[in-house]
Amino acid sequence: MQFIIVVKLDRQKQIENTNLTLYLTVEFKLKRYAIISQIIMGKPTHLRIGELAKQTGLAVGTLRYYSDLGLLQPAQRGDNGYRYYSQDASQQVDFIKKAQTLGFTLEEIKQILDVRDRGEKPCSLVQSLLDSKIEQLQIQIRRMTLFKAELEEYRFAWIKNPNPESNSQEVCPLISSVSLNSAPPEYQYF
Repeated sequence: MQFIIVVKLDRQKQIENTNLTLYLTVEFKLKRYAIISQIIMGKPTHLRIGELAKQTGLAVGTLRYYSDLGLLQPAQRGDNGYRYYSQDASQQVDFIKKAQTLGFTLEEIKQILDVRDRGEKPCSLVQSLLDSKIEQLQIQIRRMTLFKAELEEYRFAWIKNPNPESNSQEVCPLISSVSLNSAPPEYQYF
């Protein structure tokens, strides 16, 4: 059941009756204080961005950023520029958070959501992206293992000779003894 009434309100109000609770969701129109309001039985149909932020535990700025990237689409925009989200927007935010937990970038999450929005299941894309992430991690682990071994060599050499001779210009002769060509390129200049 749906009614349209004109009222002069500036926020959501709850109207209580003995057997029924109705929620009044206010949408602003720019015409002379006229506000078109919609009364719908049950919960409000749309969430303001602040309400969605409370439900999801994310900052309003983060939700705006997700929206700007196309990860989270507002169900509508009010004439006042406010973003209104559907009730299931919190599920989409949960999906984004879970995907980030798996190491997916926001760009990759957008790709996944785009496939879903075309009406396809993105599971094969997800598996492919995950395989790629595992491969990248294996490469990083090998590099880190080699780097750790190199650091251990320096530690051993420095234990054997803790006070090498130095000139007065050196901050620490131990670090001065390091060759810039010995460390892997990704660790030379952070």
